[in-house]
Amino acid sequence: MIELIFVIIILGVLASIAVSKMGSATNAANIANARSNISAIRSAIISERQSQLIKGIGTYITKLTPATSSSMLFTGDGATTNPRTLLKYGLTKGSAAGQWSIVNNTTYKFNSGNDTTTFTYNPANGTFDCTAGANECDALVH
Repeated sequence: MIELIFVIIILGVLASIAVSKMGSATNAANIANARSNISAIRSAIISERQSQLIKGIGTYITKLTPATSSSMLFTGDGATTNPRTLLKYGLTKGSAAGQWSIVNNTTYKFNSGNDTTTFTYNPANGTFDCTAGANECDALVH
């Protein structure tokens, strides 16, 4: 009987270790997913500008999402005349871990689960970046 109690205690300790490791693995997966999203967004900005240069338009897209109320982010400016498109399918807006949200036409937030990192789009030079050293910025962009 005492052996059974010890086995149950050992299994409980092992289970608690596994659960804590799983939580950090989820955060790491969210960061990896965000890195992929950031690369896709940056590539789409450059690709969109290159397609505009061919048309003789030298500016970057003015906004990455049609409106702050949009349910899909990073789809383009939403203009009715000469729309400028970024990601064909976009990213679903949300506030849960691993999701993006929009603050205004140039500011977005990513929730990693442990922290929220703010990204800013600069339409003057086409950069989409966060402040180095702030929150999880360094883990997301490097």
